[in-house]
Amino acid sequence: MIEDGVFRQLKKKAAEEGKTLQAVANELLRRALTLQVRGGFRLRLQGWKATEQPGVDILDRDKLFDLMDGR
Repeated sequence: MIEDGVFRQLKKKAAEEGKTLQAVANELLRRALTLQVRGGFRLRLQGWKATEQPGVDILDRDKLFDLMDGR
């Protein structure tokens, strides 16, 4: 059984999108199930301190690559 309020929202969405009630319901259920599968992932980013080096032009890509490669 679908709650009355949810059913009304579903019918409204289907009418607005020009789709069948079944198509909209299936699409929403697929999205919800996909989100649940991914639920346990948490991205944590850690930064680092960068200091400007004398004589390094950060706008010169080739020189930066040379410095990173130790050339």
